[in-house]
Amino acid sequence: MNRILAINPGSTSTKIAVFEGSKQIFLKNIKHSSEEITKFDKITDQYEFRKNIILDELKNASIEIDSLQVIVGRGGLVKPIPSGVYEVNEALIADLKVGVLGQHASNLGGLIANDIAKSISGARAFIADPVVVDEFHDLARISGHPLFERQSIFHALNQKAIARTYAKSQNRKYEDINLIVAHLGGGISVGAHQKGKVIDVNQALDGEGPFSPERSGTLPAGALVKLCFNKKYSFVEILRMITGQGGYVAYLGTNDAYEVEKAAQAGDAKAQLIQDAMAYQVAKEIGAMSTVLMGKVDAILLTGGIAYGKPIVDAIVKRVAHLATVQVYPGEDEMQALAMNGLMVINNEVEVKIYI
Repeated sequence: MNRILAINPGSTSTKIAVFEGSKQIFLKNIKHSSEEITKFDKITDQYEFRKNIILDELKNASIEIDSLQVIVGRGGLVKPIPSGVYEVNEALIADLKVGVLGQHASNLGGLIANDIAKSISGARAFIADPVVVDEFHDLARISGHPLFERQSIFHALNQKAIARTYAKSQNRKYEDINLIVAHLGGGISVGAHQKGKVIDVNQALDGEGPFSPERSGTLPAGALVKLCFNKKYSFVEILRMITGQGGYVAYLGTNDAYEVEKAAQAGDAKAQLIQDAMAYQVAKEIGAMSTVLMGKVDAILLTGGIAYGKPIVDAIVKRVAHLATVQVYPGEDEMQALAMNGLMVINNEVEVKIYI
């Protein structure tokens, strides 16, 4: 029985799915409120909390842990690496715990996968297409000062999966087309995909691009520096302003995009303004990525949980439709993508890479 458990820890949720071969037999999206998450000082402090919830959900669904052959976790903020499937090893565990490129919920994917696999005879743990997949061209790395290099940190797994899905729908190869993919979730990343490689993308974790339900995105640099040195806020407090308590949380007190959408539709002028501002910033980032591709864009793809919201999607499309055809893929294909990577390992269809 080729059973695969896929684990996708996000900033506001933990998604899990069980597959038998290519068939999904169980799916659960476990939501976490900002109140639950902010109780933990660091992302790694959430490890036991999230792992126990996963095990409880599997037990409640009558899924025997011992029936799992492969556990695939979403990759985290490890060293920049080529895309692919990596078996969890000691080097990977160490870097996931430390967060060599920062703290994010995706760091927990490989850790939880490894811990569960260790409890099952013969099971193996992997990560696939982590958020640090780096395919930047040289120009994209230049920030404006040699002490600061731009980094490739984005929703690589979902962006790649959606890009390939679109290419297949057009009977074309992902490696033959140019796309702009905007992942709209707890964090927002907008990537320029040039013939199978993401040559530029905003660093969605802690400081570039559009604000999101809980991230501040690009902030005025001078004002941020002054805030850092006014002694009113601690280092940790300022980091939380940028990631975790920015965006919708800072303006409206919630990280729930649907709640904001409903408030705007009910006549809440502030909710409408902030929702429109987020759509405006996403559209502006898409416009920037069209220049990266020199205007040669086959399609613009909108994906992620927020893409279910018609008002915000319509607001984005209104501003970018002149650039290329726009296709909307609400939600995420990440669970399927993780599981299919696991299945390719089982079927010996992919070479497992070693993280060093």
